[in-house]
Amino acid sequence: MKPDDLKLFFLLLALGGANVATAQGLVGAKHISSALAHEAVGAAVAACAKNGYTVTAIIVSSDGVRQAMLRGDGAAVHTLDSAYAKAYTAASLAPVRKEDSTKAISERIAKTPGVSTAGLASLPYINFTPGGVTIMAGGEAIGGIGVGGAPGGNFDDDCARAALAQIRDRMK
Repeated sequence: MKPDDLKLFFLLLALGGANVATAQGLVGAKHISSALAHEAVGAAVAACAKNGYTVTAIIVSSDGVRQAMLRGDGAAVHTLDSAYAKAYTAASLAPVRKEDSTKAISERIAKTPGVSTAGLASLPYINFTPGGVTIMAGGEAIGGIGVGGAPGGNFDDDCARAALAQIRDRMK
């Protein structure tokens, strides 16, 4: 699929969810509070630090805007981009595919040899490496958390999930 075809596809997908009632008014979007977002990135970095991993954690809104970020002591510079791409993918692509994380996407790709992800993987900020988890509230995807820097995406995923578990009861 060509990049222009993908843009058209995502535009049509977005427009397909609109209905007449919202076309004439304002659309509200849920977002995690800044205090909770900052607590979560701190919890993710702390969870990884307990295991000796120096990471960066980032939370993005459902439209991919950075909301909170914490680069742990000693985390390499590339972890900033890695964590963002994982959070962005978890917030924007995983829900469309009915998956909860970049880990789920990665596992599906691994189980389906020959699946071409070249079109999606060539889009900016798309990363299928584990470590990005969709933030859900009331059955709705409201953002994503991404962790980058542990010696394997599964460890990044564990830290992201630990952070969300810590704040889950306050996302109502």
